[in-house]
Amino acid sequence: MIMSEKRTGPVGVGIIGAGVISNTYLDNLNSFPDVEVLAVGDLYPEVAKAKAEEKGVAAAGDPSVVLNHPDVEVVVNLTVPAAHAEVALAAVAAGKHVWNEKPLTLDRASGQQLLAAAEEKGVRVGCAPDTFLGAGLQATFHALRDGVIGEPLTALILMQSPGPESWHPNPAFLFQEGAGPLFDIGPYYLTALVQAFGPVESVAAIGSKAREKRVIGSGPKAGEEFEVTVPSQTAGLAKFRSGQSLTTIFSFDSPVPRTLLEITGTEATLLVPDPNTFQGEIKIRKPRTDDWESIRTTTELSSRGTGVLDLARAIREDRPHRAQGALAYHVLDIMTSMAESGEQGEFVKVESTVEPAELLPADWDPKSKTL
Repeated sequence: MIMSEKRTGPVGVGIIGAGVISNTYLDNLNSFPDVEVLAVGDLYPEVAKAKAEEKGVAAAGDPSVVLNHPDVEVVVNLTVPAAHAEVALAAVAAGKHVWNEKPLTLDRASGQQLLAAAEEKGVRVGCAPDTFLGAGLQATFHALRDGVIGEPLTALILMQSPGPESWHPNPAFLFQEGAGPLFDIGPYYLTALVQAFGPVESVAAIGSKAREKRVIGSGPKAGEEFEVTVPSQTAGLAKFRSGQSLTTIFSFDSPVPRTLLEITGTEATLLVPDPNTFQGEIKIRKPRTDDWESIRTTTELSSRGTGVLDLARAIREDRPHRAQGALAYHVLDIMTSMAESGEQGEFVKVESTVEPAELLPADWDPKSKTL
């Protein structure tokens, strides 16, 4: 068990990276009584200051404003994937716990380095996605444990879209190392299935690229071209150590958008809410029936930042947090192995392993004051 500095009351949080996703994090974190956002940092200090003023945060500037703040206990790292390792390691070196946006890092070596550095320093690493803590997926895990589909056997993922360049004002990084549909969207689905089935044993995949360049469709850079440097579609297979298998497509090349996660068991198929959300309807379909049966509709209690809250409470309560770095590392290992399989044309063994996190208690309430 990682022992934290003995503090009481709300946990101080600082954010590094004042881009698009910081809006959602700041709105949610500011609504949780058990955390207090104290500082915002960015490579562009003026951007951080504008964001802090908009969201009512007292301190802002370059990343050092967060790293050197004496009351910041958790650094929320919302930088682009290529900067995840560097910023997280700086936070660890400063004696801070760290929460990374996904993916954990770009590769296994830097992921291992981060986890080892945190262990040596006695601080925690948490990582997105935290959607598996949402009401939709938590209810799904309960349904699976209750045996609503019998013994789970297989899973199917279809995540297809034309790509985010039509709406994102600065989308180039989403088509470069550390992103693409596999690394950008894959963590939501793969984390959910690791929580449902346990760790993955081996994978196979094929990657492809529809075109070498894309055009920004909105914002001040609209009309600008950027290069696509990673596969914009990955089709893959995975075998879990517990015996289940997965078939998946992650694509930014499809004119037809689809978000589908189905789990088939010995008695029925379960239609899972979109793993990129915190709520949704759960349905089952039994053999020789003509339609889906709704078994539960869930409403989100909170969204992005939920994992930061669980991390903060875990620090005060001296217990394991749920969206652990080890879980994010295993998902990174799965995705990296899929990318390697696409390059090598063969199955790749996933060396890492992890235990699924405990489910949230039935009375869990993000808006309650517990610290």
